[in-house]
Amino acid sequence: MADINIQRKKSAPSPWILVLLAALALAVAAYFFLRTDPADEPATAPPVGMEAAPADTVAPGSPTEDARATPPAPAADDLSNATAESLAAQAASDPAAPNYALNGLQKLSGILVALADRDDLRVPTILEQRDNLTSATNRLGEPNASLRPGFVAAAALIQAMQQKAYPALEGTVNELVSLAGQMSGRSATAADQQQNKQFLTLAADAVRVLSEPAQ
Repeated sequence: MADINIQRKKSAPSPWILVLLAALALAVAAYFFLRTDPADEPATAPPVGMEAAPADTVAPGSPTEDARATPPAPAADDLSNATAESLAAQAASDPAAPNYALNGLQKLSGILVALADRDDLRVPTILEQRDNLTSATNRLGEPNASLRPGFVAAAALIQAMQQKAYPALEGTVNELVSLAGQMSGRSATAADQQQNKQFLTLAADAVRVLSEPAQ
């Protein structure tokens, strides 16, 4: 009787293994194709309207540009504390400097308004001239404002004080009043600047005497 060779059939691999291998291959492929290199990402743009200007660039008309162009006028507290010495120091400084005349007139006005409230000087004539000075100088900070009305009003107030209690100051005050009537109120030319300096120098001399008790 012939022998029959019986071979066992090899079992096929489980389909779940094939599925797992296929899924793993897809995951690896997706990782390499879909990942983003950080170096290729665009830089985040700043929000609209928040772009920073270069450090050395200043927008025309901005407060920063104005501050660079013209030094600020003295604060109100500085004016109320002005003295004959601070006015004299201002008068002795460079008349070509920006705001030279404006700062000087504001200091002078602060001193004169304070003197007009002194008991021995509180008479109708002086109080009227004080009000005129206040009215002439309350808009000095406006662009292109002329300083001439302020100079004239300051000279008139000084004269009223001198006539009330300081007869020895008459010569200086008369010169001051005359000069005020000749001034342009500007600082455009060297002649204007010299007039401003001369007025503030005379005014400082007068204020120094007016600050002392009347004889």
